[in-house]
Amino acid sequence: MDDFWTAKISDFGMAPDQSKTFTDARGTRGYLAPEWQKNVPISVKVDIFSYGIVLLEIICCRRNLEVHVSNTEEIVLSNWVYKCFERGQLDLLVDQEEVEQETLERLVKFGLWCIQDDPALRPTIKCVVLMLEGITNIATPPCPTSTWYFLGFYLIMISLCPF
Repeated sequence: MDDFWTAKISDFGMAPDQSKTFTDARGTRGYLAPEWQKNVPISVKVDIFSYGIVLLEIICCRRNLEVHVSNTEEIVLSNWVYKCFERGQLDLLVDQEEVEQETLERLVKFGLWCIQDDPALRPTIKCVVLMLEGITNIATPPCPTSTWYFLGFYLIMISLCPF
């Protein structure tokens, strides 16, 4: 946030001219795309994943991983968002805020496309712009959940409740 409370989002890690590379994982846990854990080539799609996580955090006014929630289903934001989307309960995501439902659904669908496990399913940056501008329709996304999230959940629980 700048001095005037304007949000500034920048550089998730990949340079725009890189197409694919092998490298050590860089970034903040919870924002890293699943391919960082899989020892596969990294592309600019990792930045799309991180952007999607940030977008969902903005929509829901909370962090990606939140342990102090009333329901364990809500700990991992991406899983909770998809479950609410699937059930048609998007109002649970905005906690009594007055929002335009069509816009909320568009943004949630867009965010869910950005955080797909398979980088090939994530939109390109050109598609991101078209979706945000409302030029492109946004199809219903598949569930983005991966075993990586469950591993992350397990590691969080171990750190909170050591055996």
